[in-house]
Amino acid sequence: MKIAQVAPLYESVPPKLYGGTERVVSYITEELVRLGHEVTLYASGDSQTSACLRSVCDRALRLDGGKLLSPLAHHLNLVETVAQEADEFDVVHFHLDYLPFSQIRRLEIPAVTTLHGRLDIPDLYPLFREFDDMSLVSISDAQRAPMPWASWLTTVHHGIPEDLYEPRFSSGDYLAFLGRISPEKRVDRAIEIARRAGMPLRIAAKIDDADRSYFEAEISDLLANSDVEFVGEIGEREKADFLGNAAALLFPIDWPEPFGLVMIESMACGTPVVAFRGGSVAEIVDPGVTGFIVENVEEAMEAVKGIPSIDRRACHQRFLERFTSRRMCEEYLTAYEHCIWEKRRSARGKRGLTLTA
Repeated sequence: MKIAQVAPLYESVPPKLYGGTERVVSYITEELVRLGHEVTLYASGDSQTSACLRSVCDRALRLDGGKLLSPLAHHLNLVETVAQEADEFDVVHFHLDYLPFSQIRRLEIPAVTTLHGRLDIPDLYPLFREFDDMSLVSISDAQRAPMPWASWLTTVHHGIPEDLYEPRFSSGDYLAFLGRISPEKRVDRAIEIARRAGMPLRIAAKIDDADRSYFEAEISDLLANSDVEFVGEIGEREKADFLGNAAALLFPIDWPEPFGLVMIESMACGTPVVAFRGGSVAEIVDPGVTGFIVENVEEAMEAVKGIPSIDRRACHQRFLERFTSRRMCEEYLTAYEHCIWEKRRSARGKRGLTLTA
């Protein structure tokens, strides 16, 4: 099958440091190539892939810092480039939210769009009602809950390569927080849980410019007055040690998390997750096997006490059963085939109408 993967341009594929969507696009792309498909990746020019790389910008947009004035212009150029070349492919897999919808409709591109962000935003609803002919993929059932009426093709949970991290089966002596410093990720909860549980906390996190004021106003003093090591933003190579040597990952979110890639990264290392209920969490964490789901800080403290009851080998095994990139790609291939079949059926129907007329 000839497949195009179209990634956002904010980060390279894979990203050098933080970047969930671009990381998932890389896993999909590389696994499809391993399965023998002919794959073209549309991404920033500093991306690395075994597929054919086509780019509309030399480097990831975030790396341009203050020089970047209009990321939207780059993405519209990307959509136009893909539209002009779409007839080269059996299917185009977009990861750009709703930006390509008009082109998909007008050019009748056989396309699948995976939505990676939150959807509980009322401004989105009229748009998705208009484009009810798109083939949409959610990354969790919880993600699609605000728009159950949208044109969902399927849900495909994220996956990562099964050999990406070497699991560690002896428990560490610290708690870990990995992700972004932002109000919805609630690193302040992680600090409080670790303090009250009497355990060290290591934080590996990115601080976006948009969250800098929040960090300085709400978090910096907490870091200065607690037993916390702030590691900063880390890349793929550092994750195995950071997660694998932890007693548990804290995932104290306060928003409808669409997926939460770090949870399955932790499981891949054999490290259990203590996660606050919300969004996809109940679909990802198997209580008592891969961690605990809690409602508040007090329950989180009790969960930390229960960490020794988790079999880290069983935690890793559940990851192998549910969250590998091979499983993810097999499910996407089924979605691609369905999309192609629907486009062909639609084309036959239009030809029939023309002949009848």
